[in-house]
Formats: sequence, C-alpha cells, structure tokens
Amino acid sequence: MTRATVEGERVGSGPGVAGPRDEGPVDLRLVPPALAAWVTAALLLTAPGWWAGAVAVGCALTGSGLLVAGRRGRRPAGARDTGTLEALHPGGRSPGVWRIPVATLLLCTAAAATSAGLHGADLRRGPVPNLAAQYARVDVELEVTSDPRLTRPRIKGDHTAPAAVLIEADVVRVTAPDGAVHRTRAPVLVVASALRVGGDDRRAGPRGSPWLSLLPTTRLRIRGGLAPPLTDGDRVAAVLRVGADDRPEVVGAPSGPQRLAGTLRGGLREATEGLPADARALLPGLVIGDTARVAPELHAAFQATDLLHLMAVSGANFTILLALLIGPAGTAHLVERRGLAPRAGFSLRTTALLGGVLTLGFVVVCRPEPSVLRAAACGLIALLAVATGRRRSLIPALATAVLLLVLYDPWLARSYGFLLSVLATGALLTLGPRWSAALRGRGVPGRLAEALGAAAAAQAVCAPVVAVLAARVSLVAVPCNLLAEFAVAPATVLGFAALAAAPVAMPVAKFLAWCAGWPTGWIAGIARTGAALPGSGVDWPGGWRGGALLAVGTVVLVAVGRRVLKSPWVSGACVLLLLLLVVQPAPLARVITGWPPPGWRLVMCDVGQGDALVLAAGSGAGVVVDAGPDPVLVDRCLRSLGVTRIPLVLLTHFHADHVAGLSGVLRGRSVGAIETTGFEEPVDQVAFVRGLAKEHGIPMVRAAAGERRRSGPLDWEVLWPLPGPEPAPDGPNDASVTLLVRTGGLTLLLLGDLEPAAQRALSRTGAGARLPAVDVLKVAHHGSAYQDPELLRRAAPRLALISVGADNPYGHPAPRTLAALRSRGTAVLRTDRDGAVAVVSGDPGRRGGRAEQDGRGGTELGVAHTEP
Repeated sequence: MTRATVEGERVGSGPGVAGPRDEGPVDLRLVPPALAAWVTAALLLTAPGWWAGAVAVGCALTGSGLLVAGRRGRRPAGARDTGTLEALHPGGRSPGVWRIPVATLLLCTAAAATSAGLHGADLRRGPVPNLAAQYARVDVELEVTSDPRLTRPRIKGDHTAPAAVLIEADVVRVTAPDGAVHRTRAPVLVVASALRVGGDDRRAGPRGSPWLSLLPTTRLRIRGGLAPPLTDGDRVAAVLRVGADDRPEVVGAPSGPQRLAGTLRGGLREATEGLPADARALLPGLVIGDTARVAPELHAAFQATDLLHLMAVSGANFTILLALLIGPAGTAHLVERRGLAPRAGFSLRTTALLGGVLTLGFVVVCRPEPSVLRAAACGLIALLAVATGRRRSLIPALATAVLLLVLYDPWLARSYGFLLSVLATGALLTLGPRWSAALRGRGVPGRLAEALGAAAAAQAVCAPVVAVLAARVSLVAVPCNLLAEFAVAPATVLGFAALAAAPVAMPVAKFLAWCAGWPTGWIAGIARTGAALPGSGVDWPGGWRGGALLAVGTVVLVAVGRRVLKSPWVSGACVLLLLLLVVQPAPLARVITGWPPPGWRLVMCDVGQGDALVLAAGSGAGVVVDAGPDPVLVDRCLRSLGVTRIPLVLLTHFHADHVAGLSGVLRGRSVGAIETTGFEEPVDQVAFVRGLAKEHGIPMVRAAAGERRRSGPLDWEVLWPLPGPEPAPDGPNDASVTLLVRTGGLTLLLLGDLEPAAQRALSRTGAGARLPAVDVLKVAHHGSAYQDPELLRRAAPRLALISVGADNPYGHPAPRTLAALRSRGTAVLRTDRDGAVAVVSGDPGRRGGRAEQDGRGGTELGVAHTEP
C-alpha cells in the first residue's frame, strides 16, 4: 500500500487534520468585483463628492434591478420540463445567468464608491481645510494615529537639511486665529523638529526629541501653522508645522493596548542594543516594521536588491508565525502535522481561535496601519487556504481580502505597497507552482525549484511597478531574495521571541536577539553584497510607460525562454552570461570597457553636486580626497577602480557635499587615517565624521600648511590652511585643505572650495609664492564664479577638472570661470557632461581618451572618462 493511499484512508482521524481535495479549475468569480472596487476607490477618492454619490447610486440601482430580474426569471423549483430548456439553451444554463456576476460587480462598485466618497469627504469637511488655505496659525487638540517617524537627512547644496519628525493624527478640536473653537475630525500630518526642545547642541542628534516617544491614541494640545497638503492625492486635510521650540502637551494618555505594544516595541529595541550595527538596525524592522535605526546606505542596498519588503511588516512575517502555530502549509494534508497546536492536541476550532488571537496581537504590536492590516489579511488568508489543501481557493481568498480591505480603507487602492503585496501574493499562488514544476521537469531539485520559482514569479510581476517608482531594474533581486529567504524564518521567530521575553526577562531577550542577529546580519550582508556588484541593476525608463514597457518585455522574455531554454547547454550559457554581466570581473570589464585606463594617476569620481577624488597609491590602494554627498556613488567609483586599501582619507572641509559619502568610502576597505581641516563647522557634520571614525576605529589628524607626506608613487604638500586654532574665520570653504600633489611626473593642484579671499591669501604665503605651473587643476567650489584670476594665471593648468552635478540650481560651473580657463588654453572636463574622469601619464587608452603633449616639455598627459 502506498503512502498516498494510507493518507487517504486516515483523513479526518486526528485533530487539526485536513485531507487533500481535488483542486479543479481556478475560481476567478470574485476577481472582477475586487478589481472593480479597487479601480473605483482609486479614481473617486479625490473626485468631487457628487461623482462618488452618482456612481454609488447608479451602480446600486442597476445591480439591485439585475438581482430582482434574475430572481423573477428563475424556473419554479417543481418544474420538470427540462427538454424545452435543454433544446433552447444547451447545457441547461438560464439565459440570465450573467445577471448574478454583473450585479455582484456593480454592487461592489457601489460599495467602493460610497466608501471612497466618505473618506474623501473627511478631507474637505470642517474648518481645517479652510484654515490651511489661509496658512493660519492655530491651537489644536489632536489624537495621534501613527508612530512618529524620523525623516532621513537630505543633502541640499553644501549642508544637510535637518531631520524632522512626521506624525499622522486626527484633529478633534481647533481654535482659529479669531478665537472661534470648532470640534471636528480631520486627518493631518504633523511636522515637528527632530532636535531636542530647548537644546542648541546639534551634536546630540534627534534622539532626545519628545515627539519620538509618542504612542498612537495619545491626545495632544499643540500650537502650529496649518498649510495645504503637498499634493491633491495626499490622505490628509492639511499639514501642521510645529516650531522647533514648541513642546507637545499631552492631555490624554494612550490606550492600554497601545501602551502594551509600546512596551514590547521598546523592549525589543533595548534587547538589540549590543548587536552589530546592521543587525541592530534591521531586526526591529524585520519583526515590527521599526526602521528608525536603518542607515541611508543600508536602505539603498535593500532598495537596489529589491529586498525592501523585508524592512517592513509583510505577509511573510505573519505567515511564519502562523506556520509555527498550525504547521507548514506543505504538510497541511498529512496526518502528522508539525505545528505547535496539533502537537498539543488542539482541535481545528481551537487552533483557529488561537490563530485569531495571534492575528489580533500581531496587528496591535505592529500597529493597525494599512501596511500591517494588509500583511495580516494576506498572510492569514494565503496560509490558511493552503493549509486546507485547497489551492484553488487561494485566488478567491485573495480577491476577498482585497475587496474587504479596499472597502475598509479605500486609500489602499492608491498605495504602491498594497499593489506590490497583492501582485506578489497572486504570483506566488498562480505562477509560482507552474514555474516550480517546470524547473523540476528540467532536473532542478524540488526544494530549490519551489523557492526559485516563487522568487522569480514574484519578481516578474512586481518589477514593472518597481520600475515605475525607481526607474531601475534589479538584476540581482531573484538570487538575493532566494538567499535571504533562508534566514527570514529564524530571524522572525527569534525576533518575536525576544519581543515577548523583553518585558519579563531582559537577559533572555538579549540572548534571543543575539541569536536573531546572526540570520539578520546574513540578510544585511546579502543586500550589501548584491548592491555592491557592478551590474546589480540597469537604468530603466520611469513612470507608467517604463513599467508597461518592462511588463511587455517580461512577457516576451518568458515566452521566448520557454522555447529557447529547453537545452541545458543553452540554459547554462545564459546563466553564465548573466553572471558575467552582474559580477563584471575587473580584468574582463577593463578589456570590454577600457575603464579604468592602465596607469591612471587621478580619478575624479562622478558623485553629483560634490567632490570625491582618488589618487593612485599602488596596487589596490588610493588616497581619497573628499567623499562626495552620496555613499553609494563614491563606493561604486572606488569599486570600479579596484581600491581596497586607503592609506589616507583627506576631507578638505566639513560641508556635506564633501563628507556625507564617507560611509561609502569606508565600506569594506582598510583605512589608515582620516585627515581634516582644523575649522570644525558645521558641527553636525563634524560629529558625523567623528562618529564614523570612532565606529571604525580610525584615527583622525588635522592638516596644516607645510605638512609633507608620501604614499607609494604619491607625494604631496599641504599648502593651506595655515596653522592656528581658527585658520579661516570666514567660513568652512576658506578653511579647505589645499594640496600640491606630484605623481608619475605630473603636478596636481587641488583647491577644495577655496573662495577668492583665501586664494589670494594662499598666493601670499611662501608655498604659494613658489607655486609652479601645474598639469592638472581641480577647480575650486565646483567651478563657481568666485575665482582669483591671479591664482589661475600662476597655476597655468593644462587640464582643469570640475566636479559638478547635472542641472544644479547654483549655475555651476560659471560661464565666466569656463571662459577664463579656456582663454589660457586649458582643457576643461566636468563630471556632469563627461562622467568620471581619469588622468594618466601617457596614452590613456580607448575609453574616451586623448593625450596632450605639454608645450613646456613636460610629461605627456592623457585623460579618459566614462559616460555621465
């Protein structure tokens, strides 16, 4: 007797057991109503109120009429004359059979229109929208509806825009400027300063802000300025901006469940304090969706590898918890299920009740926000449907979840996260099994085929939407998701165990968090490694046109692949080609692209509106002068050059467009020291640099005029700033470290961001008076109009390099500066048009290269550049 026969005979013999069922064709009857409700809600949320009313009434009346007509058209139950019906309508189907599905679709559309109309009216009713249109300053009482979240600092020119705290809330009472008091219910977005109230020390950062400790359901009384929302599609009636010195006044404590949830969340954060940086940041995000500690470069790595769904609470988290309770879905039809509930002897009803309690606790701890509700609904429905052994019921269950969630919160219809969640779930239920079966048919092991088919199916349907948002297609998403998936379950289970243990036994919670840190660190490592590969992604047209183009391309690729990839040799060749495209081994990349050119001496990286230069200091080594504004871009530049060892990082001054990318320079490289100017402003960027240096154990030293150093073929002299406690009182730009570099027979002058006053002062120093004619000049301050003509005349460069961002708002480089350089016969290269620029002594090779012989009889100078 076979195992299948035994299982078939024993179905129903044990607690919590469900037998296998004949799946049959997929039931798609609920898909059209769900899609109709989705589209209706998305279109009518911000439409005039009477539009929603007209659609709701019209669809309701039409749908009801069809139901009534269909009921009247039914044959009496006792009628037996089937011959006439069979003759007129073969198959015995009534001519009005279409009425029921059409009526259902119309009634769901009416319900969605009603819900969208009511939610949209919340944004227009009451005094708040009118006061926002007047930019009125008001006193409000509001109820917090979300966790506070900290915005990421943004680089704006040479400084960093300060972080802010964003809180969603409902205004319940507002006092207008004329003293009138109104009771209302209007959703608003509160924007508050992230700095500690009453504190001027920006080094302390935002962690002391009282806004960050607020819990949902807390009632506040605050004063602020109302403003209209940024776009018409925002789900708030107004934006409430609070001054930096205003402290929130709590007038109502949060509810008991939210206090409990806050205690659990805080306990998990405390339990992760001793973990490595990536695990400390990622584990709370993986378990409860708390991404406050995630660094920008880690976020960028997850975005580049399409792993961002792991940072937010997703259906996968909840599925793992339910699988722990009722057993893996793949064993749902077996007698011996492996879940905790069946092992404890619980019946199906008790198991379902425990699952409901788990669902409620999950929603409360992770907060009942739309993303959490979506995760709970999709995760619960998907797992329970599979657990019953009825795969054909998955699509109706998913359609039901979509319909109910859109009716409950029509704003989900406009959420890209909701769209991606539904698409991924649908792909896992429909395409995943078919692609896994096809892979097994080609000899791929069963478990690997199942995981690979699921990852490829989800990526295929989600990639067009991601391209709409990011204008980029990841080539490493499938392998990265596949490798990370093995660590998600242990990290999630151990993370939730630490969450539960923290309030009662913090040492146990810390141990569990330490255990969870290993798989969490693995996930972070996968993201960073995948994002660092040279061919990790390709640029793609953004917007819906780009998404549609990618969707069509995916369909064509799948259709062609089914026929072409039948041969294992062809499949192996395609995999090898893709691997080479992604990894791009340095020798092969140099042969194909010519970058970097052999014998390069200096490379000016393309980092946008900022500075980052690399001076060759031997095999795999380079001295880095400034780090640019973006860690991802400078890291990519250093990887393309093969730089793994940095004897010295020299930061000319502390403006953000020169230091904000420092973490990218340090990533995965050994660094000897960080040298900086002595003028320590802005203080927040000084604290940022010192913090990174301390974290990586790198000593910091101060540069001063007269200093001479050597590293490999390099030797350089610091010309500026002069020694002293305040070498440049006029500001950070005039304190820029200025270098005279000699390498490979070439002389380079790097001016940082020196302004004309400091340039003239430099010329008056002893070193400035001895300044020789140079081969290469790094033009000060991105080629701004503020240059000293006398210094340009004395330097007499053969080549001028300008690091500048495309379409920057500052007019860099200035036409006057370009004209002054070219009038002296100087060749000018700029990163916004020429990309990264390499300077070589001799023939630059074939990558955009040219060579120039110095009329003064010096070394031949060559340049090569990439595409901008």
